[in-house]
Amino acid sequence: MTDRHLECVEINPQTAPAYVVIWLHGLGADGHDFEAIVPQLNIPASTPVRYVFPHAPMRAVTINGGMVMRAWYDILDLNLSRKVDVDSIHESSALLADLIQRELDAGMPSDHIVLAGFSQGGAIVLQTGLRYEKPLAGILALSTYSPTVAGLAAERSPVNRSIPIMMAHGDYDPVIPISIAISTRDELLQLDYAVQWHAYPMQHEVCMEEIREIGSWMCKVMK
Repeated sequence: MTDRHLECVEINPQTAPAYVVIWLHGLGADGHDFEAIVPQLNIPASTPVRYVFPHAPMRAVTINGGMVMRAWYDILDLNLSRKVDVDSIHESSALLADLIQRELDAGMPSDHIVLAGFSQGGAIVLQTGLRYEKPLAGILALSTYSPTVAGLAAERSPVNRSIPIMMAHGDYDPVIPISIAISTRDELLQLDYAVQWHAYPMQHEVCMEEIREIGSWMCKVMK
């Protein structure tokens, strides 16, 4: 599969972009989900940014009775082990790598590309970014965890070992308990990744304080 199979919502600056943000939505949403957040990030006009919001493939989701919806991977049950279909994680990771390659082919340096994702999308950007063979600008992982973090020590890319990572989560998240996200954070810290962690009094969502922190973090990684 290549990026032409992955339709995207795109927001382009009026001048040539200096950075690209590829932002993946969560289960059952689509590429429009985070479109409205862009002006709220308050990125200075002096840093023109291109935003790419891909639509996940349509697939049957086991925990939703096999209903077909946009999903980056199948979730097999809702218990704390969060059993998932690892094969579909790898498929979606390859689709994200294709999108990155499209930006590289257009002349964007790899270290000017930020990967962002919410929930399932966050799992895919962690899977992809930490294993990517070229240096990236940063990874934003919102209300998520990494189902594949156990294999990271053997699979991680040396060039992205110092990549800036921001993780944010809701204290009352009923979909992905914050304890699971903290476990991922702690495993990343044990591997000496630089993780900026934020928790907010919210559920499986984003809040204005979080959006402000995201904008601040993006301004730092977009030097």
